[in-house]
Amino acid sequence: MTNEILINGGLFVAAYLLGSIPIGYLLGRWLKGVDLREVGSGSTGATNVLRTLGKGPAAIVLLVDIGKGAAAIALVKWMYSLGLLASVAAWQPWMVTLAGLAAVIGHSKSIWLNFKGGKSVAASLGILLAMSWQVGLATVGVFAAVLAVSRIVSLSSIAGAIAVSALMVLLHQPLAYQLFGLVAGLFVLWRHRSNMQRLLAGTEPQLGQSVPQTTSESPAD
Repeated sequence: MTNEILINGGLFVAAYLLGSIPIGYLLGRWLKGVDLREVGSGSTGATNVLRTLGKGPAAIVLLVDIGKGAAAIALVKWMYSLGLLASVAAWQPWMVTLAGLAAVIGHSKSIWLNFKGGKSVAASLGILLAMSWQVGLATVGVFAAVLAVSRIVSLSSIAGAIAVSALMVLLHQPLAYQLFGLVAGLFVLWRHRSNMQRLLAGTEPQLGQSVPQTTSESPAD
């Protein structure tokens, strides 16, 4: 049992470290010598990269962020498939959930960026696709539909975060995955609290527009 606990602990740490890879920040430094935490919305995610660096770097960040979320879940499923954790096989859905949450936190609170980062939308999508591709694709559908109508990325992300919990239940996912949908969705909403304030004030920019800088906005938002 001790070995199983150590392996699962290692998987949790690995998931956090995967999520914490700050690809947006690195591209900002490499391509323009800027710290994304100090420009635009202060996020290191794809939307702020699009506003600051352009479409190509934004596409790279989006794909890497989705990939690192998916990789965290794939790593857990692969380790369980090896039979090394056969005595605790029933833990797998819960370990997948914990790894997903670790990757989400790692993306938003990266150890490499003094616990700053992005808003975890793309990383969460990668986690959902690896956890349950049906839920992942349905969430993409919600995001895309809202974006097509509003042209506001944050509103689309908020809609997707709200939809995840319902989709987990409607598609009969394990209880552990349903809890992930609830907790991760609430975390994404919390990370978008400044966006919600701008949405209510009618000042949230549409896709491609710049974010108005305010002294009250935290670099983490």
